[in-house]
Amino acid sequence: MPKYDALRDHLRRRTGEVRYTLAEISDLVPGGLPPSAYRYEAWWANGDGTHSHSRSWADAGFTAHPDLDRGTVRFVPMQGHAW
Repeated sequence: MPKYDALRDHLRRRTGEVRYTLAEISDLVPGGLPPSAYRYEAWWANGDGTHSHSRSWADAGFTAHPDLDRGTVRFVPMQGHAW
C-alpha cells in the first residue's frame, strides 16, 4: 500500500471541510509524516502531481491549507469535484 493511500481513503469518506492536527494526520500515514511536513508550508502545496502526498488529498477531492503555528491542516473540498 503506498504511503499516503490511507490519508486519501480517509478524506474520500468526508463530504465537507475538515480540520486535523498534524498528529492525527501522522497517525493515518504509515511511518508518520516527515519532519518537513511540520516545518514547511510548501510541503502542503496543492496541485503538485509529482508528490504522492499532494496527490493523496487531490485524488480525494480536497485542497490542503496548513496552519503550522497551530499544528493543523484544513482540507477544503475542491469546487466541482465529483465523488
